[in-house]
Amino acid sequence: MSGERETINLDTLEPQQLAQVKKQLDEELEHLTNSYAQLHGAQNKFKDCLRCVEARTKAANASSNSVLVPLTNSLYVKGEISNNETVLVDVGTGFLIEKKLKAAHEFYQDKVTGLGNNLKELEAILQRKQANVRAVEEVLRQKIMAAQAAQPQEA
Repeated sequence: MSGERETINLDTLEPQQLAQVKKQLDEELEHLTNSYAQLHGAQNKFKDCLRCVEARTKAANASSNSVLVPLTNSLYVKGEISNNETVLVDVGTGFLIEKKLKAAHEFYQDKVTGLGNNLKELEAILQRKQANVRAVEEVLRQKIMAAQAAQPQEA
């Protein structure tokens, strides 16, 4: 996504070329839509982590050491926390770092905010791509109608 933009005059293109441009734009739009969904999913996971840290902070203040430990998605066992002041934070690619609750909260809050900003930027790009697709479709429709109108006159 460099800052350079290539401008194409759609009126000068043949219908086959317009169809190819539309196909390319549709592929880009699909890729961007998938990326948007993945970013949104990542943001939701960080929000869940943030909620867990906040819950742990409240529980630490209540001096409760009892927790449920997930063994699978549906199986939990009762456990005891040995240290109420720290949590393990996944910083990516499977690396875990022990952080104080406040530092973990800030880490996850920064991640949620950063992904929110990326989502806004990507949403603007998606809207521009959708507008481009609509413009190409409109010109293609006009060219096809003009070609169909010209055929009876030739016969």
